[in-house]
Amino acid sequence: MFNLEKNRTNRKTEIMAGLTTFLTMAYIVIVNPSILQAAGVPFEQVFSATIIAAVIGTLWMALFANYPIAVAPGMGLNAFFISVVLGSGGKFGYEEVFASVFVAGILFIILSVTSVRTKMIEAIPDNLKHGISAGIGLFIAFIGLRQSGIITANDATLVGLGDLTSPVVLLTIFGLLLSIFLMALKVNGALFIGMAATAFVAFLTGEISFEGKIFSLPSLPEGMIIVNPIEALTDVFQHSLYGVVFAFLLVTVFDTTGTIIGVAEQAGLMKGKTLPRAKQALLSDSVATTVGAMFGTSPTTAYIESMSGVAAGGRTGLTSLTVACLFIVASLFGPVVSALSSLPAITSPALIIVGSLMMGHVAKIKWDELDEAFPAFLILLSMPLTSSIATGIALGFIAYPVLKLATGKWREIHPLVILFAVLFMIHLAFFGH
Repeated sequence: MFNLEKNRTNRKTEIMAGLTTFLTMAYIVIVNPSILQAAGVPFEQVFSATIIAAVIGTLWMALFANYPIAVAPGMGLNAFFISVVLGSGGKFGYEEVFASVFVAGILFIILSVTSVRTKMIEAIPDNLKHGISAGIGLFIAFIGLRQSGIITANDATLVGLGDLTSPVVLLTIFGLLLSIFLMALKVNGALFIGMAATAFVAFLTGEISFEGKIFSLPSLPEGMIIVNPIEALTDVFQHSLYGVVFAFLLVTVFDTTGTIIGVAEQAGLMKGKTLPRAKQALLSDSVATTVGAMFGTSPTTAYIESMSGVAAGGRTGLTSLTVACLFIVASLFGPVVSALSSLPAITSPALIIVGSLMMGHVAKIKWDELDEAFPAFLILLSMPLTSSIATGIALGFIAYPVLKLATGKWREIHPLVILFAVLFMIHLAFFGH
């Protein structure tokens, strides 16, 4: 069913490629619950929801699209999720933000089965796309530095350098340096190995302890968080979460599309500029995002770590099927993951390193054209400083058409960008940050 011979591969190669991909992205099983716990979501809920979303998205990619691409909750949007909850000042909780993710997922499905998604991606200026990706990178790297204690609050300067002699900071630096060293040597699963090594050192030094069971069946203490779609939509309107929905939708749309195309090109699966079975591939992410929100996790995305599996020879959905099966196996190790995620030093290096990798988009911004560069810069600057991806996107989308109009380049403004700018202005003016 995977057309192995046609794709010039075999079962052993595909399974090994799947193992390689899983090891490079397994950190999300630990990091995602660690991040969303800060928003008050029970660890067991996020852990199980992360597995469910990853399995559904990756299985869809394997069985319907037949691509060696894995899907799981994405880095950056999970950090945005907690910033929305914590930034509300108690006005709403994580249930309402999951409603926003659910609504964004439904819109995502609609866009994926129509041509609107393609038009939407084409309408957004490349420099804004690069600014958003790099801004999210800065945002999650800042979170990693802050939760590890490398950066702390400072009354005079807002932030300052933390105590570099504290055990957690020292463990974070150890994990960071080891992971970077392994990545520089192109070792598959470098982030996962770095986290495991840091956990081992933390265990030896008494910073963490493993008590009780190692294995347990996954559980959902909150049950299904989103049951009634109408109630989810009502929550979005009641709490004016339109900007949050749009931010989730916008970032996921072009992030997933870009990753899928990039991995497909690397694997030699593109037919010219066309991606066969593109609709099935795009649906994997949108369906997983919707289902994941129902159980309790932030939006999913196609993982660029799938490149490691492609490099190992993966060419078909059998690679993805292997990844999905390994996620199911990982679901039995909840107690271990819970212990690991309780120490910021284990998860922070992953946040910092992934953030640094996303900063590569800065090089693609046209810095010599101020009307193109400044909106991107505004996004870069405002995301970490306002602790909001949505606000960063809003300011960038507002600044772009204003500068184009001021410089007489109004013909370069796509009508959709103007529409987005107006909507963001209304949102910031009447519904706040």
